[in-house]
Amino acid sequence: MNLLTRSVRTPRLEIAFQEYNPSGSRCAVLMHGWPDSPETWKSVAPVLAAAGYRVLVPTLRGFGATRFLDPATPRSGQLSALGRDLLDFIAALGLRQPALIGHDWGARAVANACGLQPGVASHLVMLAVGYGTNDPAQALSYDQASRYWYHWFMHTPKGQKAVREDGVAFARRMWDTWAPEGWYREEDFLEAARSFSQPDWAEVVLHSYTHRWGFAPGDPFYDADEARLHPAPVLSVPTLILHGGADPCNPPVTSAGKEAFFRGRYERIVMPGVGHFPQREAADQVARQLLAFCAV
Repeated sequence: MNLLTRSVRTPRLEIAFQEYNPSGSRCAVLMHGWPDSPETWKSVAPVLAAAGYRVLVPTLRGFGATRFLDPATPRSGQLSALGRDLLDFIAALGLRQPALIGHDWGARAVANACGLQPGVASHLVMLAVGYGTNDPAQALSYDQASRYWYHWFMHTPKGQKAVREDGVAFARRMWDTWAPEGWYREEDFLEAARSFSQPDWAEVVLHSYTHRWGFAPGDPFYDADEARLHPAPVLSVPTLILHGGADPCNPPVTSAGKEAFFRGRYERIVMPGVGHFPQREAADQVARQLLAFCAV
């Protein structure tokens, strides 16, 4: 399946994206997470394209070839901004109710897009993240607080220095500990890491993790979106959660018990032996689940 590399201008960004099967009869937008890149979907996207989907894989703000249009725009990584970026992307390309599928940061982006604009998507799929976990005041067990060590590290001068000066090594630590040992190939990590070398990556990452716990102000541009997303809105879009049963960062318990947030069809599948990167670790299984869920 041929892969096209394109970009589109939105009000604040020039968003780079990959496209498969431009003439597909249905559309799916696949959003990557942190620390990762659009290539995280390289084994899933062609399967969806072969099944007749037009598949679009945008690059998040701060990653790869995506660029801010104005040097004065705050390099915000707040989660509402990710949802708004996705809505702007959909509008710029004139997409009509695509299936929105996201992993990690991308899962938050697709869920927030659905919360900000009901009816924007035909289906919502979140990988490795539970819904309703964006609130800085959320209850957090001591076990989960310890798993989020990297969040707290980024609040310190030493952690900020690490992200700014040694970001690839910092990201590798996540890859080495967020899934069963030996799960990735070196060339896949290096391919993803190229997306971390752009000039805004460190600032977007640092702001994302300091803002989400209330330790950094947000960009006032997103104040209205923040208000709409807190508390997390109930969603009516058909929703699927895919969660690795061996995820050491966000274990499956973090996505359990969320049924009250969904008015429509809701499914949750835990994948035994899979860590935090299901689309990389078990691409065939993920692709099958996506096609089955979005067919209805």
